Parts: sequence; C-alpha cells; structure tokens
Amino acid sequence: MLTELKTGPRVVGAKQTRRALSDGKAVRVYLAEDADPGVTGPIEILCAEQGTEVIRVPAMRELGQACGIAVGAAVAALVR
Repeated sequence: MLTELKTGPRVVGAKQTRRALSDGKAVRVYLAEDADPGVTGPIEILCAEQGTEVIRVPAMRELGQACGIAVGAAVAALVR
C-alpha cells in the first residue's frame, strides 16, 4: 500500500491532509502509529465522518520515506 504514496499524487502533513479531505480530494489517508494522537486523532475522526479509508503505518520514519521526504511524517494522503 505504501508504494502508492511513492508513485501517486499525494499530500504530506496534517494541514494539507485536512485540506484534501475538506476538498473531497483524499482517496486514502495514512496515519503513523507512533505519531502524536493530538495530530492524528482529528484527522482520523474526519476520515470516519467522510468514509475515507485509513491505513495505519507503524512508524513516522517509514511513512516519511514512502512519501520521499527525509523526515518522518505523521499523516499523508493519496489524492486524486
């Protein structure tokens, strides 16, 4: 599933993911399990309200690498 983030259109970070969800552009949201729940919790609630699929990733570092960035990422989304 993380290979989609490497090749497809994506946004990284809570703010951009929230915006993509609000605009109806987020297809799938990825949340790092070791991220601050204060960051991921509101995104997860928004996904549940909109029926957007949530994929859990074990580590922020792993999610960041999948997004092609040198730092960890708490949240990312595959967008259309």
